[in-house]
Amino acid sequence: MAKIAVINRNIKRQKTVRKYAEKRLDLFKIINDFTLSEDIRLIARIKLQKLPRDSSPVRLRNRCALTGRPRGVYSKFGLGRSKLRDIAMSGKIPGIIKASW
Repeated sequence: MAKIAVINRNIKRQKTVRKYAEKRLDLFKIINDFTLSEDIRLIARIKLQKLPRDSSPVRLRNRCALTGRPRGVYSKFGLGRSKLRDIAMSGKIPGIIKASW
């Protein structure tokens, strides 16, 4: 089980990303519009740099919904590999069976 503080930090980052998503998108449109003057694009770049670091979606981490484990997470289920295996073996996920050959 991951530390509660680490899980809460990631949740806080998710909220921050959602909060600034529209503003970041608008600034990226201005920065990538080459018909605008260089000064306007430079101002937009400076504004983008002044946004909080945690507003960048790159800083998010996929975590298991049950344990908070950061690695080995299947994004389709939102579960870590060990919990996915436990739940699948108990038959609680339809369509998933143990491989045998």
